Amino acid sequence: MKLISTSSALELFLAAITFSAFARSESNDQPILSLSQDESFHFELLVPLGEAIYGGADVAPVLGAAENITVGNFSSFHEVFYTLAKATKAQAEDPANAYDPLNVRETWFATATYFRRADFYLHGDWDNPLINSLWDEQLNAFDHAISALPNPGKRLQIPADTFAVEAIWYPATNESSKRPTLIMCNGYDGAQEDLFHTLVVPALARGWNALTFEGPGHPTVRRRQNLGFIPDWERVVTPVVDYLLAQQADNVDADRLALFGYSFGGYLAARAAAFEPRLSAVLLDGGIWDTYQAYIQYLPATAIALLDSGDKLAFDKALFAAVQAPETSSQVRWGLDQGLWSFKTHSPYDFFQMTKAYAVKDFVHDIAIPVWIADGVYEGFFQGQSAQVKDALGPNATLHVFTGPAGYHCQSSNEIRASIDAAYWN
Repeated sequence: MKLISTSSALELFLAAITFSAFARSESNDQPILSLSQDESFHFELLVPLGEAIYGGADVAPVLGAAENITVGNFSSFHEVFYTLAKATKAQAEDPANAYDPLNVRETWFATATYFRRADFYLHGDWDNPLINSLWDEQLNAFDHAISALPNPGKRLQIPADTFAVEAIWYPATNESSKRPTLIMCNGYDGAQEDLFHTLVVPALARGWNALTFEGPGHPTVRRRQNLGFIPDWERVVTPVVDYLLAQQADNVDADRLALFGYSFGGYLAARAAAFEPRLSAVLLDGGIWDTYQAYIQYLPATAIALLDSGDKLAFDKALFAAVQAPETSSQVRWGLDQGLWSFKTHSPYDFFQMTKAYAVKDFVHDIAIPVWIADGVYEGFFQGQSAQVKDALGPNATLHVFTGPAGYHCQSSNEIRASIDAAYWN
């Protein structure tokens, strides 16, 4: 096939809304005050504001960051949060603050959050040393914080077949007591450390144990083990369940073991639930019927035809030309950067082909446990797919649609409402 021109590539791919799982709805309605004229930056500023609810940040510094970030400039986003992270770390290390261990702990949590934000838009250049150095900083800060919890969190490496699951165990009590346990993973880009400030804190407050984990494709495993996403997520979850039922048998009620998948984790958790029979329930925030269809639905027919033609070279050249154009949105640029990095491929064509393996429709009828599914009216990217999962599962599933300011993807900055609704379902 003849290679299409750069101008044609721009016409094709700039017509796409986004590759990002964090797009707003096509209506461009917005239920809250905008934190940035850049849609992607707006959402990524909501993330640390949401984590502030459970001790992951302070509100004023995040709003200050929003004021100082240059629209569309990934380096600016990084630099503002890197500066904030270093300043917050200095506060945590200041001996003058040692009189208040609780404040020091919360300062370490905020430090970790800001280092994660500083890393967020850097994955287009795999050789950038900041990808690892910033992550080491956030791991170190987070470990300082969880070691100071009333019941300290414990990092684990749980052996799987050809890799190790990176996990953190958070006991609800320091005494032996069989309690319900929430196992949870993040999605396309999120870290397990983010889950502490969205799900772990409310779970512990309700008397649940919590265990967060990362498998191939997730931030720490991608860095430490050089592994991209795998579709057969039971390979990750089954070793986690093995660990809990063997190593934490005195603390875990085997009949109340729930799995939570956040964002793209809605596919991952559903896949594990279909093939790990010891789970009692699964929560999907949100439901992902077909990842490939979610990605291509915003591409023009001509772009899809080029993808379907099998001409990998032409598709890659056209997409890279479009993404590198100054007119291209941050959502599109980041979405491709993150997808290539987390799926571990340098080819957009291969990336799209890989996503075909991530479809709940392929095994939905193998899910035999109760399912809770979250959706939002401003979901945007996976709009409608939660309902498809619910319809296929029938009475076995509960669909909760969040509206208004809570209607963003994964209820960002509405963690209290989301956690209460999920707890009520249980």
